[in-house]
Amino acid sequence: MSFVTLARIQKSFGHAAVVKDFTLAVERGEFVTFLGPSGCGKTTILRMIAGFEQPSAGVIRIGGRDVTHLRANRRAIGMVFQAYALFPNMTVARNIGFGLKVAGKPAAEIEARVAEMLALIKLPDLAGRYPHQLSGGQQQRVSLARALAPNPQILLLDEPLSALDARIRVALREDIRALQRKLGITTIFVTHDQEEALSISDRIVVMHAGAIEQVGTPAEVYNRPKTRFVASFVGTLNTFAGVVADPAAGALRLGETTIFTRAPIEGARAGETRMLALRPEALSLEGAADGANALRVVIEDASFLGAVVRLKARFGDTILLADVFNAVGLALPQPGETVELSFRREDVIVLEGD
Repeated sequence: MSFVTLARIQKSFGHAAVVKDFTLAVERGEFVTFLGPSGCGKTTILRMIAGFEQPSAGVIRIGGRDVTHLRANRRAIGMVFQAYALFPNMTVARNIGFGLKVAGKPAAEIEARVAEMLALIKLPDLAGRYPHQLSGGQQQRVSLARALAPNPQILLLDEPLSALDARIRVALREDIRALQRKLGITTIFVTHDQEEALSISDRIVVMHAGAIEQVGTPAEVYNRPKTRFVASFVGTLNTFAGVVADPAAGALRLGETTIFTRAPIEGARAGETRMLALRPEALSLEGAADGANALRVVIEDASFLGAVVRLKARFGDTILLADVFNAVGLALPQPGETVELSFRREDVIVLEGD
């Protein structure tokens, strides 16, 4: 049985439905990320799991127990907020031990647990400092330790890294993932940052307009997006329309060119139009291998991005982006030059939805 289940959850504020028929099962010890743009309902779902909001409909279960209408302080949940929410008049040690003190734990137990948490977040010498004496990354580590100190069943993180600069954000997300694996705690993480979601999650729940668009591993969501929204939101994407020539053979026509997918096109009929997608890194300047696809394009521009060079090319009325790994002595085609971009059948994504 799944450890956390949300069954047909709905939430409305007035006449506005912000969460629509949301169903999800999370396994014990799993790290699940809710990913989506601002206003898609991901934080509202998190707050309903925490008990800060009540669903308009549906059931929430934790460990098999119905907690839909249970108070937040009776759910054994630790929560980390974007804004840290540390008590400014308390030292680091008192902030971390606050939940244990409220629970009536003995002073010796609180002291031992605080020391354990400080070691866990790699800040053992900062127990006596106040929040204003810490960096943003240190404050967020303390917030994380405070959430973990009472041994919660679930850890909820609401965009905890968005206020930090890029380098600290990368380091802290790695620390969060390492801690989660070490403790084996069931974790639900909310972000609008696709890189964060891809780098630390066991599974990603991509949300749009209050509903789930796709649930899958990072590789599944990135490499096999099911809808145009998922494909465009997670990573850079080339999209274009193709006409189905032979659905059983996975054949589509792009103008006068025929390309093939890795498998039959399910539910398609010859002559109908399907939206296709290709990642920039799937396109290559190398010659097409046996069975691979190829498009003749006209180069318009090239942008140096460090590890890769991004080519901008025109195929008919469609602009394509192709990422080529940078290397010493790399010879790039010039603007106006006609070249062939090849790609594997496995890299063609046939999108569902509008």
